[in-house]
Amino acid sequence: MAEIDEVTATEQANGQAAAPAFSIEKLYVKDASVEIPNAPQIFTERETPQISIELANAAQTLGEGIHEVAIKVTVTAKIGDKTAFLIEVSQAGIFAVRNVPEENLEMIIAITCPNILFPYAREAVSDLTVRAGFAPVLLNPINFEALYMQQKEQSASNSKLN
Repeated sequence: MAEIDEVTATEQANGQAAAPAFSIEKLYVKDASVEIPNAPQIFTERETPQISIELANAAQTLGEGIHEVAIKVTVTAKIGDKTAFLIEVSQAGIFAVRNVPEENLEMIIAITCPNILFPYAREAVSDLTVRAGFAPVLLNPINFEALYMQQKEQSASNSKLN
């Protein structure tokens, strides 16, 4: 009877080890900066600033099944030709992704991880704009799946041109 229990326990352990696994190991602000190059004069302006937003993401493998993913949000506000403020936030996370087929790993890193990170980056941007003395900038949700598909289509069309 003990032999059967040991075999069953070993089979269960092997089965669990082979099952796909995803976990968040750590979420953190990797970098944040606020620049108000035209302070204090910019605070006397009454016009509403024009806001532009740039988004970038990057990933690196830290070890077997461990990946760091970071999204960088840059918010620039201009009043006329003057920069009211420039805020950059790099929100990062360390994710454990194990026993996932290679063709699915790229999608997890490009879609799932940024979807987890974005609300934290949005909160940091809003908080930093208020702390800088401006009205909060509320970033709209981003469809990372659509961005990923767009990048895949663009890279496929670029490879056809070459």
